[in-house]
Amino acid sequence: MTQTQKIYTVAEVAARFHELAQQEKWFEIQDELFADNVKSVEPAGSPYLGYAEGKAAVRKKAEDFVGRITDFHGASTTAPIVTGNHFAVGREKDLTVQPHGRMQIKEIMLYEVKDGKIVLEQFFY
Repeated sequence: MTQTQKIYTVAEVAARFHELAQQEKWFEIQDELFADNVKSVEPAGSPYLGYAEGKAAVRKKAEDFVGRITDFHGASTTAPIVTGNHFAVGREKDLTVQPHGRMQIKEIMLYEVKDGKIVLEQFFY
């Protein structure tokens, strides 16, 4: 008899995301909740980051950005709003990032969930 892995609902994924986000555990979110074929989309023409596809490429994109942070002045993430196969959170970040200097970003982060894993993250700022 083979054991089947539980597939989490969108609300369960969003709740776990929120739990980890409140602790600023973004790499743990990627490790635990992202699908292997996840896509990460920034606004068109973003001076900060670009598009990435696949769990390893999305991880590298995040690591590259974190590696450029010289000062962390604060951040917060709202509770998720869940509807259908999506959830969204609001996020505010106050960072000093090379080569941009100090940045205060207010964004909406939208996530799509399929088969219990995040398959798309899209940022609006």
